[in-house]
Amino acid sequence: MDVKRVGFIGLGNVGSKLALSLARSGFDLTVFDLRPEPIERLLSAGASEGSSPRSMTEECDVIITSLPNPETSAAVVEEADQGILRAISEGKVWLEMSTTSQGEVLRLGHLLEAAGGRAMDCPVSGGCHRAATGNISIFAGGDRATFEYVLPLLAAMGRQVLHTGPLGSASVLKVITNYLASVNLVALTEAFVTAQQAGMDLATTYEAIRLSSGNSFVHETESQLILNGSRKIDFTMDLVVKDLGLFTQLAEAAGVPLEIAPLVGAMFEDAQFRYGPREWSTNIVRRLEDATGVRVLAPGFPAELIDHEPAGGGAEVRVGRGTLSV
Repeated sequence: MDVKRVGFIGLGNVGSKLALSLARSGFDLTVFDLRPEPIERLLSAGASEGSSPRSMTEECDVIITSLPNPETSAAVVEEADQGILRAISEGKVWLEMSTTSQGEVLRLGHLLEAAGGRAMDCPVSGGCHRAATGNISIFAGGDRATFEYVLPLLAAMGRQVLHTGPLGSASVLKVITNYLASVNLVALTEAFVTAQQAGMDLATTYEAIRLSSGNSFVHETESQLILNGSRKIDFTMDLVVKDLGLFTQLAEAAGVPLEIAPLVGAMFEDAQFRYGPREWSTNIVRRLEDATGVRVLAPGFPAELIDHEPAGGGAEVRVGRGTLSV
C-alpha cells in the first residue's frame, strides 16, 4: 500500500524545507504551524492547511513532526483534545523528525503503538541548505516493514536514507553526530583565531584545512560563514545547548565518563548568556574574538550556504561491513 496523504507539523528552518520537498514531489500534503508565514509558502506550493494535529492525523496516512525540542513534540502528541494520540488508529504512522532523546521517542512511540499506530524516529543531518534541495541525510529508526512503507517519503526529502535499526536508534545517532559537529565547530574557531594571531592569511588557512587531514563537513560549510562574517547558519545557540544536553544524558545513562562534552557545553552556555539564545551557533567564535580583540574575517566567502550538488532522488544507504581504502 502506498502513502496517499501526509501531514507535516512544524515548519521551522528545516521543517519548512522538508515539507516543500514533499510538495514538489507531488504528495497530498497538509501542513500546520503556529506562524502564518511558513504556511503561506507551503500553500503556494500546493499544500493545504490543517486545523490541528488531531484532525490531520484523522485525515492522513503519515503524520510528521519537526519541532524544536522534546517538550513540544510531547505536547503535540499528547495534548488532551487535539493531539496526535487522540486520532491515531490502525496503520497510521508517526514520523518524528525532531532532534530528541531515545527515551522520549520510545515513550511517545509506544503510546501510539498501543493505540494501533506505528512510529519511527527520522532525524535529519546536513544543514538547511541541503534540506532545501532534498539532498539532506536522514536516519530512520523503526521496524523494517514501516521503514519500507515510508521510504518513498524519506527519499523525497533526503538523498541518503539510513535505516539505523529499531525505534529510538536514529535519535541516538543524531545526538551523537550533532555532538561531533559542535566539538568540531569549537575546534575550528580556536584554529582560526590562533592562525590569525600567528600572522596567517585566513583564506589560505581555510584552504590548508580543507586539503588536510583536519578537514570536515563543518569546516567546508560553517567556516565559510564565519570568515564571511554573516555567520548565518540557521542554527542557534539554544539548539546547540539542547543537543549537547541530550548527548550528555545519553552518555551518563550509558556510564561513560565524559571529558570533552562538559567543556564544550559550558562554552556554548556562556555564549548563549553573552549573545542570546537565538544567536547563530557559528558566533561561538565571538568568545575568542572578544578575548583577543580580533575579528576572524576573510574576503571571498559566501554569506549563505548554497547546495551545489544537483538535486536527485534519494535512496537507502546500505550498511557495509568492509574497510575503505584511502
